[in-house]
Amino acid sequence: MSDSLPDRLSTNPKSPHYNEDLLKRGIGIRFKGVEKTNVDEYCISEGWIRVAAGNARDRFGNPLTILLKGPVEPFLRDTPEG
Repeated sequence: MSDSLPDRLSTNPKSPHYNEDLLKRGIGIRFKGVEKTNVDEYCISEGWIRVAAGNARDRFGNPLTILLKGPVEPFLRDTPEG
């Protein structure tokens, strides 16, 4: 498998941007220079991440999310640094 990451990736299995194999490897996200652990979806080219808005849920029981704009840097967690 290649170490290049897709432009867009989602943790929601219903999304067309979901990739289970890649998510199992472990993806980290740096947003505005800070590592985030609660990212549901990201897009590098458009410069945004989608994160859960607290414990709020929609009428179907899915977490409500908010869109944050800024520089997005995804990385693989299982690759050795250096």
